[in-house]
Amino acid sequence: MDPRRLGMLRELAERGTVGAVADEMNVTPSAVSQQLKLLEAEAGVPLLEPAGRGVRLTAAGRALAETATEVAVALERAEARWREYLGGPAGDVTLTVFPTGGEMLLPGLLSRVTAEPAVNLICTDRDPTLRFDVLDMVAQFDVVVADSPAATEEWHERGLQLVSLMREPLDVALPEHHRLASKASLSPKDVVGETWIGAPHGYPYDRVLQQLVAVTGESVRIAQRFDDNGVVEAVVAAGHGIAILPRFTTRTRDNGLVTRPLVGIRARREITAVLRPDRFERPSVRFCVQALREEARAVADRHGAP
Repeated sequence: MDPRRLGMLRELAERGTVGAVADEMNVTPSAVSQQLKLLEAEAGVPLLEPAGRGVRLTAAGRALAETATEVAVALERAEARWREYLGGPAGDVTLTVFPTGGEMLLPGLLSRVTAEPAVNLICTDRDPTLRFDVLDMVAQFDVVVADSPAATEEWHERGLQLVSLMREPLDVALPEHHRLASKASLSPKDVVGETWIGAPHGYPYDRVLQQLVAVTGESVRIAQRFDDNGVVEAVVAAGHGIAILPRFTTRTRDNGLVTRPLVGIRARREITAVLRPDRFERPSVRFCVQALREEARAVADRHGAP
């Protein structure tokens, strides 16, 4: 079977529409449809079936798409061995990271990557928790740094490569003159009845508030919700509520804000690099992922994290 046609089938499995495959492969949708029909003829069984205005993969199509992934991994592995023979990692690597993760990791990561001048790391910041889906983003970027642990089962089911980077504690942020600021740590019972400055639904911070409801049996009053942690910090410091914020990037010096650990529940976020398995075979990508792991470890060590 033609590897390019297999690649189109795999992209359809990953992206969901013929139009998205056409955009990725820089061809017309009709060209994609024609190539997939030829692949069906080669396979001898239907690979696609109508679904609304589009198409979806049949069971045979899904099975062949998995085989297409295995072919892509094998081709990348062969390419990797050849590049190693020629002299090491080289080329562009694209990476996207949620904003506070970028604040923590990108400055040091970019410095580490300079050790390989032939590798060009191209970074951007997108938050997969709310506006972008990790499964879509891994098709666009070589490396996606995410903090959405609730989705890891689906990531495994899709055969993605997961590289654990760090566990970052999530603390309670308070105005410095708040009645609870004198405590070294806070329990769920301590914060019952407080007004909260929240994050959008689905964020790790919001899941902590859901845990508080489950543990205490008391609802939480969320006065405001903001995407940007800097806005949350300013609003909390001004006395309009308390919040859940990440330990390593929350600013607490000379701004009227203090943070305290929350004990008795699982208050942390798992930060993970998510990749397609074939891209993980590339020496340049492996080099950047290893540099990312080293930088994450350095950040955690600086903050005394386990």
